[in-house]
Amino acid sequence: MLTPARTAAHDVLNFGQVYRSCYASAAIISLTSVANALKARRYFSECLSLQARKRNHRSPSADESIFSNLHFRPRAKVEYRKKVTDEDFRELVCQKLENFAKTAEIPHAGKFALEVREAFQTPHGPKAQKWEKVLESFHNAFVENGRPGLESRIRYTVFGEVANREFTPATLQSQTDLADLRYPVEWFPGTRTVQRTIHLHVGPTNSGKTYRALQRLEQAESGIYAGPLRLLAHEVYTRLNAKGKPCHLITGDDKRYSEEENAMVSCTVEMVPTNKVVDVGIIDEIQMVGNDDRGWAWTQALLGLRAKELHLCGEARTVPLIREIAAQMGEKIVLHHYERLSPLQAAPRSLHGNLKHLHKGDCLVVFSRKEIHAFKTEIEKKTGKRVAIVYGSLPPETRASQARLFNDPDNDYDYLVASDAIGMGLNLDIKRIIFESTWKFDGRQYEPITIPHLKQIAGRAGRYRVAPQSKIPTQPYENVGDGVPDDSSKTSIAPTGESAGLVTSLEQMDYARVHQAMQTEAEPVMSAVIMPPADVLMRFAAYYPPGTPFSYILARLNEISSVHPRYRLCQLREQIAIADIIESVQGLTVRDRIIFCASPASVKRGNFDHVVVAFAKCVANNTSGALLDIPQLNLDILDRETSVNVTNREYLAELEQLHKGLILYLWLGYRFVGVFKDQDMALYVKNIVEEKINEVLAHASHASHANRRKKLKTLRELNMLKELGILVSDKEEKHKSEPALKDEQPLPIPEHESSLEEIVPEHNRQEAIASQGGMASVDMYK
Repeated sequence: MLTPARTAAHDVLNFGQVYRSCYASAAIISLTSVANALKARRYFSECLSLQARKRNHRSPSADESIFSNLHFRPRAKVEYRKKVTDEDFRELVCQKLENFAKTAEIPHAGKFALEVREAFQTPHGPKAQKWEKVLESFHNAFVENGRPGLESRIRYTVFGEVANREFTPATLQSQTDLADLRYPVEWFPGTRTVQRTIHLHVGPTNSGKTYRALQRLEQAESGIYAGPLRLLAHEVYTRLNAKGKPCHLITGDDKRYSEEENAMVSCTVEMVPTNKVVDVGIIDEIQMVGNDDRGWAWTQALLGLRAKELHLCGEARTVPLIREIAAQMGEKIVLHHYERLSPLQAAPRSLHGNLKHLHKGDCLVVFSRKEIHAFKTEIEKKTGKRVAIVYGSLPPETRASQARLFNDPDNDYDYLVASDAIGMGLNLDIKRIIFESTWKFDGRQYEPITIPHLKQIAGRAGRYRVAPQSKIPTQPYENVGDGVPDDSSKTSIAPTGESAGLVTSLEQMDYARVHQAMQTEAEPVMSAVIMPPADVLMRFAAYYPPGTPFSYILARLNEISSVHPRYRLCQLREQIAIADIIESVQGLTVRDRIIFCASPASVKRGNFDHVVVAFAKCVANNTSGALLDIPQLNLDILDRETSVNVTNREYLAELEQLHKGLILYLWLGYRFVGVFKDQDMALYVKNIVEEKINEVLAHASHASHANRRKKLKTLRELNMLKELGILVSDKEEKHKSEPALKDEQPLPIPEHESSLEEIVPEHNRQEAIASQGGMASVDMYK
């Protein structure tokens, strides 16, 4: 039987085939209000209007806005583009190509643009297959990233076509041979001479697996610990030195050497020394081997660390992949399974949006820095208790300081508001994790949190050490010779009731996702991420003439590389962005550009490009990199009185930006020793900045965000309805593309609080979402 919404939509569909095809892509809609059909009507009307424009052969310059004004669910959007962007899209591509050829001043670029236009006009010509592939790549880029993505792809294609015309077939074959990355185990011949035994410690969060591996490290004469964060590396460095085991600390921006020549090494995973033979090596959070951005560092450490005993700590979903890689290397693997030391379960209900339901030891997880500060203020106002905060752009030292405030039972810091930065690296006495939302902005759009990510964060609840009378077992480490763990390699201890961890959501509409994720096993890690070695990249760059953008060289090598099915190439978005930022700096060698692309010069939030360019110019011109001679590092903000700025979120953002610049200065100082000389001063200023940040956080107060919370709730409902197949309006899409603050990720908030109410009354929204909540939670992870 058709619901009123389906009946209304069905009436609309009778007008033509285009409606029926669009409706098929949104067939999962199951809402209970006729008002919801207004959404469908507008959706179908837009499709019909665009089809009419296509039949009338309107110029794409007039219709170009059509392509950016509509936003669909990913699958529906792709189908929609295939149907409506045929002739118009080809014309748009030709216009963009010709404009680029006029402004780029690249030889043969204009000729290439003419060839593309001629090929599009004769689609059945001899080279039709080639141009269809070119058009397909343009179309995919446009669908994923809009006009900026299309322009970037056109630029890349032009450079590729022009460069390839200068190469002989033999040269092209040499490039292909150089890009053969199928056997990364062969990149470390020295390590292959060491007979290693791999101990794989797997289990959920808070199961004691890293603790047991560290026990083995303490028993060894020499060893290396490699962690995902500088905070963890520093913690192990302090622990080993406190126990009388001399230890070096090596991170990207900090190096502290012990006087002992054969000291242990505690480092971040990117800094693992692969030229040193040790007795024991530990690689923490081994599931990160599958991370698209940083996974290459875990793969490099796994394949290259020269340790007689290599201990890998992480999630059980990595076991099949590690087994296969170990077989490729001809190395023995010993598996150690661990059980969680305290139970973790979904709470029976959400907080229904009421912050007064918070209890001491609760952590509210928020995915927006601005909202973290706003929630801190609102919670303190409603409860009279202090709130500690933790998020990624805070300095590691500040994060550790806030964690200590939260963990101290004798102060009034009862609550923690944090981002997903708590997922790794901090010991926190959290009793309950509360997700403010189950959606996160990925740089382009809002996406549901994946199961592994959600469970990693949720696992911080009920940490074992919150039960003071309980201790992790300290029996001697046992080597299981046959590769099958015996009882001593399993850890399963009945915890006290107070150590149990709970997970829930702030709003009821997110609860179904949280509950479903806690009952679902994460998919196994199927491949390890790799990055082309620096020497391969330098040899590949030598094929191209001076002036070729380094970002193109990176992208081209990534495109033609061949890899084994158990490996995949890392995402180079950040590296390509940095390469484009410093492209205009003359005098940098290929090696210099590789170093900058590997630096922690995160450019995701903007306002940092000028600092990166200033540092690059210091290297290119071999000029003084004295800290006080770089005006782009705004040291003057340290002279401001903190009391004047405690309510100013922008001041905190400026301090964080300066801290990021100092970290980059220190990182580059270890690579360009003769340029960035003021290491001691940079460390001193960095400590001052961290103190300032702590002061601001201790006294900060922000305006109430009750209205903003209502809008965010509307946003979450929009996202849920969009997942169920409903189109987001032009007005909401416009707000999605416009950042609320310069230093803030864009938030797609409707202009008026009543905008969604006008389309779908709240009681019908809630009924629809509640009826579909379980289904949506399952479907989004398929």
